[in-house]
Amino acid sequence: MSEFEDDYHFDTLAVRAGQVRTAEGEHCEPVFATSSYVFVSAAEAAARFSGEQSGNIYSRFTNPTVRTFEQRLAALEGAASCVATASGMSAILSTCLGLLKSGDHIVSSRSIFGSTTMLFTHYLAKFGIETSFVDLSNISDWTAAIRPETRLLFLETPSNPLTELADIGQLAALAHRHDCLLAVDNCFCTPALQQPISLGADIVIHSATKFLDGQGRCIGGAVLGAKDIVGEHIFGFLRTAGPAMSPFNAWVFLKGLETLSLRMKAHSANALALAQWLEQQSSVKRVFYPGLESHSQHQLAKRQQSGFGGLLSFELNGGIEAGWKLIDATRLISITANLGDTKSTITHPATTTHNRLTPQQREQAGIADGLIRVAVGLEDVEDLKNDLARGMV
Repeated sequence: MSEFEDDYHFDTLAVRAGQVRTAEGEHCEPVFATSSYVFVSAAEAAARFSGEQSGNIYSRFTNPTVRTFEQRLAALEGAASCVATASGMSAILSTCLGLLKSGDHIVSSRSIFGSTTMLFTHYLAKFGIETSFVDLSNISDWTAAIRPETRLLFLETPSNPLTELADIGQLAALAHRHDCLLAVDNCFCTPALQQPISLGADIVIHSATKFLDGQGRCIGGAVLGAKDIVGEHIFGFLRTAGPAMSPFNAWVFLKGLETLSLRMKAHSANALALAQWLEQQSSVKRVFYPGLESHSQHQLAKRQQSGFGGLLSFELNGGIEAGWKLIDATRLISITANLGDTKSTITHPATTTHNRLTPQQREQAGIADGLIRVAVGLEDVEDLKNDLARGMV
């Protein structure tokens, strides 16, 4: 982010930050569809590769379109550095392999995406990186799980799909007392609703596939934080291992960022209205949404978020049978595991997003058989209510 942008507000940064116009004078950011770059001399090539001179080298790790996206997202998150990746999962992998070594230890919330759990338990474990899982909101669990070899605390807040929250400031203080880094997956709130770095987090992770894009078009991820952490170690991993974001996807995400604030406010308004309606339905056992006063962490959500987001879940009486019946009765809401789209989506977590977890792991994570997740889009909320009512007993 250039210096003149420091005084601009969020919505202006979302539209303007990071853009450097070429000699063509384009108004819209261009897509640099090139794998390599031409040097004016052998000496310039040598200076670029050695790091003595900044500039483009190879699009796996230096591309102007990707760089514009990185700088814009960094401006929105209040981060000094951003590394864009091929997916949200590659952002998490890059963070872990860029910062950790064999013998290191992670303390993670157990209320994380199922694929993240698999990454920690099945793959990082092969390289001698062990993970302990704790209750997201219980600070005593986090404290007790930290060892001398612990290097990273990892969480999603709000969690998926139960919208459970953690006190980011409290966890940041705990991490720093033990010389650990705190990494927060912020893809459900986005910087429009929550900025973990301002609350003390060291690293922010995004699946740009979700709300940053906002229309379900592309796959991508991002890691943000300090230059010595993200700009060196994680960028170094990306440069070597190559989980790079494509220039076209970066361009699409840039267009998504332009409307991020507007969309997140609309998602939040629709989700709150739908959650309030769901609480009144006799077939619904419980609704999980931090915007509801019945949510156990409603006050924490009000304190560390500027909005409650577009993700909610609810548990039906009747288990899997009732859940599948409701899902199959919908005609408007899309049956898909993706979220963060203008189109509302619905899924049954126990048999989709969390199906690779053992029954015990699902029980520990609170993923009941009757649980339904809805990522609330931008349709008229009355139409969404009518669509869900079709499958309710």
